[in-house]
Amino acid sequence: MCPIRLMLVDDHELFRTGLRRLLEAEPDIDIVGEAGDGWSAQALAEQVRPNVVLMDLSLPLTNGIAATEAITRKCPDVKVIMLTMHEEDHRVSQAIEAGAIGYLLKSASAAELTAAVRSAASGRSVLDAAVTGKILDRYRQLTKNADGNGGPFSLTPKETEVLGLVGAGLSNSQIAQSTIKNRLSVIFSKIGVEDRTQAAIYALTHGLVAPTTEATASA
Repeated sequence: MCPIRLMLVDDHELFRTGLRRLLEAEPDIDIVGEAGDGWSAQALAEQVRPNVVLMDLSLPLTNGIAATEAITRKCPDVKVIMLTMHEEDHRVSQAIEAGAIGYLLKSASAAELTAAVRSAASGRSVLDAAVTGKILDRYRQLTKNADGNGGPFSLTPKETEVLGLVGAGLSNSQIAQSTIKNRLSVIFSKIGVEDRTQAAIYALTHGLVAPTTEATASA
């Protein structure tokens, strides 16, 4: 089996060095490039074609959200994990909307980090346990009224199928529906959520998809 091609993006060289030394010791992970700003990250990703990118959120020139959006648009097979100090749920939503497959805090353990890289390489979504609780709390508030006006049983069979795929972490291109954006807009309106992050959590909490993430992460 070929090793996971991993790219590191962080503007702190000492932090990148620590990450590299930690992860290059793993036999199934190969560090193929490093970048210290958002513009360089985009160019390097096109050049080295990594399987997974560990992306900082706060970067010079352009931030990690914009860099993630550009990388996943130009290189749709690349899986981006946001690795940051920021716990705010709106930042998680922004990252996932930009195309990130995961969101991990820099306080994560070495075991959690390596597990997240392997999960992302396999196409599985990753959410840090520390931010999952906050997102769930926000989601419960959003759905208090929504459950009175609609729920999973107000969706058509096709909408339920699409929502389940969103909950499993698939991107729009992976779901491969020509009208996916319009369909998702209708689904979001019916279940009372604002974005893919909230929709994914809705799908999980309503039993529309089985959780498949590692014990240290959920999505």
